[in-house]
Amino acid sequence: MQNSITIQVTKAGKKFGREWIFRHVDLDIKPTDKIVILGLNGSGKSTLLQAITGYLALNEGSVTFYDNQQKLEEEHVYKLISLASPYLELVEDFTLQEQIEHAHIYKPFLTHLSINQVIELSGLSAHKNKFIKLFSSGMRQRLKLTLSILADAPILFLDEPTTNLDATVIDWYKLMIATYAMHKTIIVCSNSIKDEYAFCNRIITMEDFKK
Repeated sequence: MQNSITIQVTKAGKKFGREWIFRHVDLDIKPTDKIVILGLNGSGKSTLLQAITGYLALNEGSVTFYDNQQKLEEEHVYKLISLASPYLELVEDFTLQEQIEHAHIYKPFLTHLSINQVIELSGLSAHKNKFIKLFSSGMRQRLKLTLSILADAPILFLDEPTTNLDATVIDWYKLMIATYAMHKTIIVCSNSIKDEYAFCNRIITMEDFKK
């Protein structure tokens, strides 16, 4: 999928109860931008990410997607994004192979990759017939990253992507990004873990939006 998508975040604000999580967020995200949103736990970075993807509604402001400067309707945006996040659930009663086949129905993989190649690239091929409910937290995270990075979508959202990963798997993550995702727009949420966002060229800090 060609990347001609821009995202305009305008005066965005989100609150829970009476407390504003963030306010006055203005972002102009261009095709192939690599952006990291930095903040401590509880700073609102994941909430901002969810608002940009449309997973959460804003209390004020807007998020608009454009394709070659033509505004896109909200119901079409899901086709353009892939996401790896702690709040994203896998299907517990699927095997690894079933989960990958199921995901492929709704979000095709990069066109040159077969289901078997995706399984191989995950590094989990020895477990392809194991049920997801038997996976460790690290294996689950590795699968989420595989599904999101290899999806044929121009925008990739990663929420604390190295959570539950050991050093070897972090190297795998960085290689996957370098090999399969650098043509995409990537937005990463991080607690300042450099390995998660070393490829990013723009830094956004949640403290800037605590007004």
